[in-house]
Amino acid sequence: MSESSGQYTELEQRLLNDFQQDLPLSPTPYADMAARLGVDEQTVLETLAGLQAGGAVSRVGPVFRPNSIGVSTLAALAVPPHALERVAAWVNGLPQVNHNYEREHEFNLWFVVTAADRDELDAVLDQIEAWSGCPVLDLPMLEDYFIDLGFDLNFAPQGRRQ
Repeated sequence: MSESSGQYTELEQRLLNDFQQDLPLSPTPYADMAARLGVDEQTVLETLAGLQAGGAVSRVGPVFRPNSIGVSTLAALAVPPHALERVAAWVNGLPQVNHNYEREHEFNLWFVVTAADRDELDAVLDQIEAWSGCPVLDLPMLEDYFIDLGFDLNFAPQGRRQ
């Protein structure tokens, strides 16, 4: 699978495309992926690490329906512009925060917080508020909608998108 066809090797293309919605749910997901791809587990791990280092992959793992395991909420802060990068980096470093993003709004830093229960979630939001000095806007989900976020990357034979 070392044949390179443009930006990504065939193995990289398959890892990027084939497991967006079909990550094996087993004690050995990377070994299972490797078996499906005809390579060894270490090759899968190293290739995924390379894709992550290159910015093609931000995260590999299952996505659970919100609030089916623990609790979560969407939260926002109104951060002074001069402090935005510093606060965003600190918030993103918390293990309970799975991502954050900047918005063009008074509340300019948005993020999702997950925790085992509501008490822990509130403690994390309190911690963020105390550290940042910015009041946290807590926006718990009232109704969920399933959006299929898998995209066929449709690599052309030369590795370019069509």
